[in-house]
Amino acid sequence: MKLLRYAHNQHTHVGALINQRVYSTAQCPALPDTMPELLEAGPSGWAQLSELAQQQPERGIPLAEVTLLAPVAAPRKFLGVGLNYADHIAETGLEKPSFPTIFTKQNSCVIGPEQAIHRPRVSEKLDYEGELAIVIGKRCRHVPRDKAAGVIAGYTIANDVSVRDWQIKSPTWTLGKSFDTHGPIGPWIVTADELDPHNLELKTWLNDELRQHSNTRELIFDCYALIETLSTVCTLEPGDIIATGTSSGVGVKMKPRGYMKPGDRVTIEIEGIGQLSNPVIDEPDSTPLY
Repeated sequence: MKLLRYAHNQHTHVGALINQRVYSTAQCPALPDTMPELLEAGPSGWAQLSELAQQQPERGIPLAEVTLLAPVAAPRKFLGVGLNYADHIAETGLEKPSFPTIFTKQNSCVIGPEQAIHRPRVSEKLDYEGELAIVIGKRCRHVPRDKAAGVIAGYTIANDVSVRDWQIKSPTWTLGKSFDTHGPIGPWIVTADELDPHNLELKTWLNDELRQHSNTRELIFDCYALIETLSTVCTLEPGDIIATGTSSGVGVKMKPRGYMKPGDRVTIEIEGIGQLSNPVIDEPDSTPLY
């Protein structure tokens, strides 16, 4: 199932995409109206949306008539993983890590499909990173690897937009990863029962140029290992996002550098999920709130 957050008739809803029609939790009185709560409701809750689509398909809104939003508006935690693809490590010339490199993206960076990525006033070194993202579905701590699949609600696409010079300035990477608009996620969450997260084709285009092409089997620390490590340290909660790392082909490693600039469009496609596409603009003089 595809779980999504969307706008329609000037109202924001959460629901599911079934047969190219969108069904809202507002049509199922027993379901919550926020994505973290919907994720926590689990398959038994999501089944109510499937039943609605089967019994009253006319109540669904055609997908083309809604505006897709970031599936989780403000995740409590937006965690990223550095140097987690074998092919990316090869292009950096660094050694394969023996332990995951973890950083935080501040949740104010989150935007959804088709919303503009801002090239900040302070830098032109604006880079893309197409990534598979885990979406947590259960509050959990100390999850062993062999139980990790049970706390995952599903998967989405993330663009770990990075301002490279600011990333280097901060040893934690957080500043260079957290500029406003630099956390596109979407277009929806595909529930975990529909995907093998460790064998998915991943592609990133800048305009019409294919920049990244890899497969999640290249992950050094897979999704379950990451959950085991992170949940050892902190409680993971429904709606938390874990971006699992990027493959080779990032702009900073091109000669000449292949950074994003205003007028560009970056599109990430992951097999079984879909596409996340965003235009790039200069940071406005008066930055609007989303």
